[in-house]
Amino acid sequence: MEFNLDIFKTMALVSIVFYIGKFIRNKFSIIRKYCIPPSVVGGFIFALLILLFKITGIATLNLDITLQNIFMTAFFTSIGFTASFKVLKKGGIKVVTYLCLAVLLVILQNILGVSLASLFHLPTLLGLCTASIPMVGGHGTAGSFGPMLEDMGVTGAATVSVASATFGLIMGSIIGGLVARGLIHNHKLKTIKDENSEKQPDEVGDYNEENHNILSFKRLMNGACLLFFAMGLGSILSDLIEHLELTFPSYIGAMIVAAIIRNVYDFGKKDIVEKEIETLGGLSLSFFLTMALMGLRLWELFDLAFPLIVMLISQTLLVGFFAYSITYRVMGKNYEAAVFASATCGFGMGATPNAIANMDELTNRYGFVHTPYFVVPIVGCLFIDFVNSAIITIFVNFFK
Repeated sequence: MEFNLDIFKTMALVSIVFYIGKFIRNKFSIIRKYCIPPSVVGGFIFALLILLFKITGIATLNLDITLQNIFMTAFFTSIGFTASFKVLKKGGIKVVTYLCLAVLLVILQNILGVSLASLFHLPTLLGLCTASIPMVGGHGTAGSFGPMLEDMGVTGAATVSVASATFGLIMGSIIGGLVARGLIHNHKLKTIKDENSEKQPDEVGDYNEENHNILSFKRLMNGACLLFFAMGLGSILSDLIEHLELTFPSYIGAMIVAAIIRNVYDFGKKDIVEKEIETLGGLSLSFFLTMALMGLRLWELFDLAFPLIVMLISQTLLVGFFAYSITYRVMGKNYEAAVFASATCGFGMGATPNAIANMDELTNRYGFVHTPYFVVPIVGCLFIDFVNSAIITIFVNFFK
């Protein structure tokens, strides 16, 4: 039996799947603990259902995913609007240092990914699907680069990317506490035990929480127009880039244009409607991720089971070693550096909310420090997605 859903029925189903994921997430604390978004929960359950349908031959469901690419581009365009050199300069040397560490981690993850793929005689580009695409990039980057690599002939790239991103969210939270506590006890670090401090930082970049207030129709309309304007000019820029015979994600032009617009606003000392653009980007991410997860072909993972496990465990060991040995030393070899190391585990294998959650768990026990809560969100939410996409693109073009 075959069912063909048009764009309206598809979006209705996507909305239902999202709220199913939200309901399940609220019911199980372990899902909330690891900061797994409702889109991932609902979409993955739907993908399991489709897998069951395929195995049993009960039915085939065809979705109209026309809007998926639009939502993806809108989200990454909103990321482009956060790439402010003014903010980077304001953050000081700690922000620049941590950004450099993040760039180094991205490069190491990709080198490890392509090396292990070659060792297992798999397509080299498939190694990137267990590297910085899902790890530092998270589900958003996985959902965009995975299909692009499949279009280049890498079978299973989308499914491996998203599965790896889910693994990363969980493991990044697990090893964050282990690494930080190991540093504190092994190096006998002096901690800050301020039990009276109840200040909790905002989880900057968590698009799945209801923490954005739309101030007015005018501001929301301005944000939407800026997004579409950047997407339109970006499509022209992307067409020009294609003539270079290099492989780029479809949204890269829009991200560049958005970054230029943001810095023009900053240079002119004008405020951009940042919250409204962020809200629209978060909405787009939720729909995009849900659709991307719903389209997973999980049966493609069967033949990759052992190599995939080895590659993901290797990435976990890399991030743990990097946080323990490099982040700790570079960021100051003190308690604050241990908090940065804990954040690196969540940030390097999941997302900024995971990094914040790791820091919360640590500082609630050993004392609050301000600097990591300022630095990590700036790097994780404003700059690393931009830089990561550029580095991945370089690797893709080198190994294609």
